Amino acid sequence: MNSLSPSPGYLPAGLPAPESESDGLSAPYWEGLREEKLRVQRCTRCDTWQFGPEWLCHACHAFDPAWHDVAPYGRIFSWERVWHPSHPALAQAVPYLVILVELEHAGNVRMLGNLLGDPHQRVEIGAAVTGVFEHHADATTPYSLLQWRLSA
Repeated sequence: MNSLSPSPGYLPAGLPAPESESDGLSAPYWEGLREEKLRVQRCTRCDTWQFGPEWLCHACHAFDPAWHDVAPYGRIFSWERVWHPSHPALAQAVPYLVILVELEHAGNVRMLGNLLGDPHQRVEIGAAVTGVFEHHADATTPYSLLQWRLSA
């Protein structure tokens, strides 16, 4: 992982830049975010959706599930207000909100993300959220993140 150069965004500079594993397993996910597309795997044999990326289907164990673009909309399945930073760069950024989003357009798979807005806001299980693509083109290693905001 490479360090970030200062760039505006939800999280402070100084965190490691996300990148695919050396075997490229999650590369389609990260490439999709740079193109403002949310990509999730779906098995070509049994149609099971899954996230995080794997080389085989969680359900039928077929190899190489396909990547599909899905709508970046979901519902909050769970959440936590983080008070203890997991990285030194986050020491001044607490509290922040981490949510587990259930993607209704992708077989209800779930993924973690940050909830944008006031870190003290009221959060409700089941609330609708919309994905927000946050680009860091000026970072040493350019990357994009998917953050979440409450839907209007």
